[in-house]
Amino acid sequence: MRANLKVPALLLAIAVAAAIAATFMLLQMNPAAAQTAARAAESSSVTSWAMMAAAIAAGVSTLAAGYAVAVVGSAAVGAVAEKPELIGRVVILVGLAEGIAIYGLIVAVLILNRIG
Repeated sequence: MRANLKVPALLLAIAVAAAIAATFMLLQMNPAAAQTAARAAESSSVTSWAMMAAAIAAGVSTLAAGYAVAVVGSAAVGAVAEKPELIGRVVILVGLAEGIAIYGLIVAVLILNRIG
């Protein structure tokens, strides 16, 4: 593996593991909500497709944001090391990369509000 792909791949793996762990913890903390979600998914194919779409929207956008922050962040560190006065611009660029996850979360909430 090339040196510049090691960090994004590691961050991507960490993000996937954290998402899986958070899902399992959520289901363990509130089993009634898990059963309600299971009943809702079984009641209608439209509902199950909507839940799947919301999960994909949130998950893929989070993975994309993790990758974007890794790439932009590593470039930002290099730029700030050479010219410290660029810190303000660099922080804005990293924040824009983080915004991808927020957009995916908003789309997921909008999808779930449509079916509820």
